[in-house]
Amino acid sequence: MSDQHGTNSPVAVITGASSGIGAATARALAIHGYRLALLARRVDRLEDLAAELGGSAVTIAADVTDRDTLVAAAARVKSDLGGADVLINSAGVMLLGPFDSTQREEARRMVEVNLLGAMTATEVFLDQLRSGGGDLVNISSVAGRTARAGNAAYAATKWGMNGWSEALRQELQPDIRVTVIEPGAVATELTDHITDSAAKQGAEQFYAQLAITAEDVADVIAFAVTRPRRMTLNEILLRPTAQTG
Repeated sequence: MSDQHGTNSPVAVITGASSGIGAATARALAIHGYRLALLARRVDRLEDLAAELGGSAVTIAADVTDRDTLVAAAARVKSDLGGADVLINSAGVMLLGPFDSTQREEARRMVEVNLLGAMTATEVFLDQLRSGGGDLVNISSVAGRTARAGNAAYAATKWGMNGWSEALRQELQPDIRVTVIEPGAVATELTDHITDSAAKQGAEQFYAQLAITAEDVADVIAFAVTRPRRMTLNEILLRPTAQTG
C-alpha cells in the first residue's frame, strides 16, 4: 500500500481515531490513497492502527477538549505532511441518562467533547483546510434530528453540531466543503461509557438488535470526500434498515 501514499496524496486528519467510526474511516481513506494524521488520547491504539495501515499514517496524542494539544497537532501535520486537506471530527461520547443533577458531569462532558471539541479542532485546522480547498466532515447523529427522553444533553450536542455545520457550509463555501454525517445505531464503544445503569442496559439491548458497523459509516464518509469538487454531499442521514426512529 505504501506506494499509493506519495507526497502529493491528500492528507486527512481524524479526531477520535483510536476506535469506532474514526478508526474505520482511517482504514477506508487509506484504501483511497490518503495520508493520515490520527488524533486521539489513546496513543497505543493509534500506533497499532498506524502499523496496520502500513506507513500511510502519523499518530498524534491530542484531546479535543485541550486546545493546546490541537495546536501542537496542527503544527505537526503541517511540518510532517504539508497540511490538512480533510478534517473529520469523529471524537464523541454518548452518555445517555436522565436530565438531572446526578448526570451533570456527563452532560458537561458531552458538550465539551461532541460540540466544543469539534469547534475547536475546526478552528485550529481551518487555515490549512482553506489553503488547500478542503473538506470538513462532522460526525453528528440521528439524535441531531430526533430527540427523546433520556438523551436530552446528547441530542443538544448533535442538534448544535447540525446547526453549526449548516452555518459553516454557507460561510466557508466554495473553499471548504462541509458535510455532516448523521448515523443511527452503530456498533462502537459508545454504549460502554454510559454511567446510568438503566440507560446503559436499554442502549445495549437496542444496539445489539440492529446496529450497523463503523465500516458502513466509514464507506459513506470516503464516498463523500472523494466526490468531484464541483459537488458536495452536505448532509447524510443513515440508519440501520430496521431502525424506526
